[in-house]
Parts: sequence; structure tokens; C-alpha cells
Amino acid sequence: MIEPLAKTIKTTFFDKPYTTEFPENKEALPDSYRGRLRLDMDTCISCSACAIICPNKTITMVSVLTDKGDKIMPQVGHERCLFCALCEEVCPPKCLVLTKNYDYEAYDKRELVTRPEELE
Repeated sequence: MIEPLAKTIKTTFFDKPYTTEFPENKEALPDSYRGRLRLDMDTCISCSACAIICPNKTITMVSVLTDKGDKIMPQVGHERCLFCALCEEVCPPKCLVLTKNYDYEAYDKRELVTRPEELE
């Protein structure tokens, strides 16, 4: 009867917590980790290859006003992304890449749709 109580007191007061303090202490990720997409708007050539190859139709092309006028650029719905990296492989100028960012907190799934200007 005393053994379970002693174990509870030991784990509560003397053992280290099992979780990390997020976001202050971020978890170490392997080199092969695939996180949020990043777009370099300056090198994007608006070819739509990323939207065509996406198996989940996560990437859609939208019009964006840039310094050089209107351009069609990828908009990503991260709520449906498989992180398969096909978009990264097919991108001719390599302007769309997967990062190690894994912050996906949102109250509404519409907040996970990221416009080209917001793709880091």
C-alpha cells in the first residue's frame, strides 16, 4: 500500500519532467525532417509545376502583386500537406523548399492556408 504512494511522491517531486518546455526548448530534428514550405518570391518563375505535381492538391496558384507587376505564385494549405517533397524536387529554380519549422498552432484550419508572401 505504501509502495505506490512512495513512487508517486518520488516521480512528482524528484524526477525530471518528461516533456520539453516548448517553444523555448525546441526538439532536435533529424536531417531528413520535412517541415513548413518556404518560398523565395524573387526566383519563382510562376511555372505551376509544384501545383501540378502535388498529390493532395495542397498547392494552388494565386495572383500576387510584386515590384514587377502581377505574378502567379504558390499558395500552400499546410493542413493537407503530406510533406512528400515532390514540389521541392520538381521546382526548376529551387525556390520552394521544405524547412525544419514545425510550428503549426491554429484555432481554425483556414489559418493554415499560407499566402506566397507569408511563406517565410
